[in-house]
Amino acid sequence: MEDFDITIFAQRLKELRTDKGLSTRALGAKVSTSGTSISRWELAQRLPNVDLVYNLAKFFNVTSDYLLGLEDHY
Repeated sequence: MEDFDITIFAQRLKELRTDKGLSTRALGAKVSTSGTSISRWELAQRLPNVDLVYNLAKFFNVTSDYLLGLEDHY
């Protein structure tokens, strides 16, 4: 079994956010967290809790597996 690669999550989150033209602060407001948290996730410094992964997946209309790097398509 491979170890979890936090950079995949970070890259995918940033790509999804920038594709929608949102700032970290704007995305944070949409998923009930701070822009600082979004920034830390995109810099692979921290990970969101499961509730926020769920909120992000719903907002971007992707699967949580895609966000977490378990699958390559959403």
